[in-house]
Amino acid sequence: MPLTLVDYIVIAGYLALTLLIGVRYSKLASQNTTEFFLSGRKQPWWLAGTGMVATTFAADTPLAVSGLVAKHGIAGNWIWWAFAFGGMLSVFFFSRLWRRAEILTDLEFIELRYSGKAAGFLRGFKALYFGLFMNVIIIGWVNLAMVKIITIMIPELNPVFAIVFCVLLTTFYSGLAGLWGVTVTDLIQFSISMIGCVILAILAVQSPAVQYAGGVQESLPDWMFHFIPTITTDPSSDGLGGVYQLTLFSFLAFVGVQWWASWYPGSEPGGGGYIAQRMMSAKNEKHSLFATLWFTVAHYCLRPWPWIIVGLVSVIMFPDLPASQKEDGFIYVMQKVLPIGIKGLLLAAFLAAYMSTLSTHLNWGSSYILNDFYKRFIKPDLSEKEYVSISRIITIIVAVVSLLITFYVLESITGAWEFILECGAGTGFVLILRWYWWRLNAWSEIASMIAPFVAYALISNYTTIEFPNTLFLIVGFTVVITLLVTLLTKPDDTEHLKAFYRKIRVGGPLWKPIANQLPDVKSEENLSALVLNWVYSLVLVYSCLFGIGKLIFRDFLEGIGFLLLAVVAGWLIYRDFQQRGWQKLT
Repeated sequence: MPLTLVDYIVIAGYLALTLLIGVRYSKLASQNTTEFFLSGRKQPWWLAGTGMVATTFAADTPLAVSGLVAKHGIAGNWIWWAFAFGGMLSVFFFSRLWRRAEILTDLEFIELRYSGKAAGFLRGFKALYFGLFMNVIIIGWVNLAMVKIITIMIPELNPVFAIVFCVLLTTFYSGLAGLWGVTVTDLIQFSISMIGCVILAILAVQSPAVQYAGGVQESLPDWMFHFIPTITTDPSSDGLGGVYQLTLFSFLAFVGVQWWASWYPGSEPGGGGYIAQRMMSAKNEKHSLFATLWFTVAHYCLRPWPWIIVGLVSVIMFPDLPASQKEDGFIYVMQKVLPIGIKGLLLAAFLAAYMSTLSTHLNWGSSYILNDFYKRFIKPDLSEKEYVSISRIITIIVAVVSLLITFYVLESITGAWEFILECGAGTGFVLILRWYWWRLNAWSEIASMIAPFVAYALISNYTTIEFPNTLFLIVGFTVVITLLVTLLTKPDDTEHLKAFYRKIRVGGPLWKPIANQLPDVKSEENLSALVLNWVYSLVLVYSCLFGIGKLIFRDFLEGIGFLLLAVVAGWLIYRDFQQRGWQKLT
């Protein structure tokens, strides 16, 4: 059924609202680069955290999750559920430290932590590598997902024209309003997206096709509703009756290695990227922690269930979709079950998810290029207003390059997410420990970036080992090379390390050689308490995730049990906050 005038009015209303927000915050963002890139460090936890959730809710995310479910059942989501280990590590160990550093970008941290020319080179290289190269590829993926949605849902509309229009509109309001405009639109976009997906899930379950089949649970095999994959020690096993199986080593790669070792956008070990940007935009350290905690709980426990339900329904409605097109089932369900007006709302929801991710990547990528390359190496002495103007020009350049990548390069890239996980495997060792071990230096981080590529090339050319088992070898190789380079190169300048420790007050046994020289600096970190809170938080997030799922599928006793366990874990975390005097957010 084609879109009606009502649907187009809903979509137009949403687009007009984003423009109004851009105009509303343009004057505030024009004051200086701190306002433009960090909202003046004034964001409350609920706004900063929701911005994180909205950014990771891209147009391709619901399609990817529903595709995993259609192919592997609910347990197929462990490929990304395992990242909750790293997400909660960032909450307790790193969110307050990022805010405490008082820097504009996470790349600025490199020269705060390391000294010498190697640190300057690393900062400049990563500014261009992540701010431009990796950033435009990620934007390109998101653009392609939106092209797929538009092609199926609005065949009468030229998808290239639609994407160019959306990119230009998003570039306009994000370049005009900076992070304030991006975050406020994130709040609205996330609300629209979640409401739309919940409505879609309800309509999908109640659709005649599903009811005729007898219901979701009754018409699908039991293995599709397992929350944990079947673990096997037989690598040649393909599963019995379609059951999703992982070898023991594959499962351990996800839950024991990937979350801390591999760099991946939005799930950087130790925080980083646009997640660190939102941490640094918070009012204070407490708001930074609570923002990241809210993001992690919402990201894993609340968002995925509507997508999972639609993925299950897509198997009932479109059982003959080939494996390569299972993700498209989400869009076909939309097309089949949505009535007039609601179809426009869902398209607006996907536009919201798409534009939220796009605007954040434009703002975040521009912050790297401006602050960590242009300002650091080209023009270090301009006024703040001049830097804001240049930031807007850089935003436009990033947007244009991303469009070129989308339509002329990216269509030929397959398995890119596996490539990124493998070629970033092991870098997390440095990204985490650089906060807690004084001996690491810039050469350590450079080695940790190069070594995975070398290991990946050797494994690809000389072995038949496949992802995710490759992670064990790549991570092991990277960690060994990183440690060797660290011990064979000179440590950072002692006075530089003292200045870092005095500012961050990170504490821990691996900083003792420096801490002993600064008896007047008292660390505020209780590492054993942080480890306990991390463990409690993992119980909280997985209990919430499974509890909500059990309730949805009418397993009320187990669902209530999981949620009670989550309440206990939450209370233990709250008690620790209360003992620290953090019960009131200021």
